[in-house]
Amino acid sequence: MNNKFKPSTIVFKVSDNIKEMMIKHYEDMKCEKTPPYAIFQVKDFDCVTTLYESGKVMFQGIGADIEASFWTEQERVLNNKIIDTSTKEKEKQEKEEKKTFINEASVGSDEVGTGDYFGPLVVTASYVSKENIAYMQNLGVRDSKKLTDEKIIKIAPELIKKIPHTTIILSNKEYNDYHSTDINMNKIKAILHNKCLLSLIKKDNINYSKIVVDQFEPPKNYYAHISKAPERVTNITFMTKAEDQCMSVAASSIISRYIFLKEIKKLSERFNIEIPLGASNLVDEVGTTLITKYGKDILKDIAKLNFKNTEKINEIIKTRN
Repeated sequence: MNNKFKPSTIVFKVSDNIKEMMIKHYEDMKCEKTPPYAIFQVKDFDCVTTLYESGKVMFQGIGADIEASFWTEQERVLNNKIIDTSTKEKEKQEKEEKKTFINEASVGSDEVGTGDYFGPLVVTASYVSKENIAYMQNLGVRDSKKLTDEKIIKIAPELIKKIPHTTIILSNKEYNDYHSTDINMNKIKAILHNKCLLSLIKKDNINYSKIVVDQFEPPKNYYAHISKAPERVTNITFMTKAEDQCMSVAASSIISRYIFLKEIKKLSERFNIEIPLGASNLVDEVGTTLITKYGKDILKDIAKLNFKNTEKINEIIKTRN
């Protein structure tokens, strides 16, 4: 596969609650001048994001897929709405690639929890042999990102029993300890992916033809993040939306999601309150309730403090005191 990045354009309409989230999220990054009928425009080094009054949002640049995926995930979590950001041109280009990867024995990794304020970061690497491809297909594993949480909870235990895998759960306390100006979310993810892949390929009877990672960074950035690791997996194929093109990534996505949902359930039971997914205003309200009851230090153990939700929660508490 050619890993060279090409600029792309992704356009879709967001729900009203996601529109408000986007306005708040990009508030400190927006440009002074905006196109006609636009609420804001943000220019990052690899993506230009423009939100229009109509609710349509446009992502342009080599990072468009990655930036857009954060918001499609919020739509899925908060509104149970699946947004297909693929284009006919991209589908045509990827058609042969899908045929190539979908039927190959592979090792693949994916992560869950990066867009959620509460709950850990979960990374899984899985191995799907040629013999297990039909099993995966019969189980209904195709585009795992389009599976509902209810379906994932149903099929994941079967996958966990059948498919060799390695999972790392990074607690919020560990995440907050690691995260700094030098170690950001993507570096943490790269380090965890590398550890998972290493652990899995060292197991017996792992005979793969491809190692695939669901892409969240350009390859050169990924390898820079793991450059100081004692051992590194470097023969990786990076693919966006890899869970739809590679069975091992699909398995990793489902297993990671299942484990993440179990961790959220544990938090809900621990505090006797429903812990919400995502990073919405509901998250701010629950965070405020938890601090009021248990003190401000509680968030370090159950939330990702670098999210803007932390600032908003602190502001809510100030105004109420």
